[in-house]
Amino acid sequence: MSIVADADTFRQILGHYPTGVCAITATQTDGTPAAMIVGSFTSVSLDPPLVAFFPDKASSSWPKIEACDGFCVNVLADDQEGLCRTLASKDPAKFDGVPHHLSARGAPILDGALAWIDCSFHAIHEAGDHYIAIGEVHALDIHHPGAPLLFHKGRYGKVSPLL
Repeated sequence: MSIVADADTFRQILGHYPTGVCAITATQTDGTPAAMIVGSFTSVSLDPPLVAFFPDKASSSWPKIEACDGFCVNVLADDQEGLCRTLASKDPAKFDGVPHHLSARGAPILDGALAWIDCSFHAIHEAGDHYIAIGEVHALDIHHPGAPLLFHKGRYGKVSPLL
């Protein structure tokens, strides 16, 4: 028997699947950094190397990033929950004081992120109340070893060490 779920039930059930947390960063034409937090990020293709994330159409940060030449995916570490909450805020100065440096293409790479992936936009597709933003990867690296920040059942969490 299948159930057609309302939005709250859909979110609750899908919340049982843990996701990593990434900060999508970009530099606007005036030089101001922009950022948004996503829990929906994935690899798409090896040849050519493509990745994707899924911004909400209602996001106030997405139009700022979409207007840029490209973006950087920053895989957040398990000790970066505070930074995650800061960058998820609607504060126009949310990037002030955030330690970072720029990629060769000019997108912010967050200090302390586990890894970064510098991309140009390959395609953007509508998908219900979200977009599918596909990026072509130009450079990527592990910033430092560690464990990722996770989101599960409405809360941030960490990977439990293996015994």
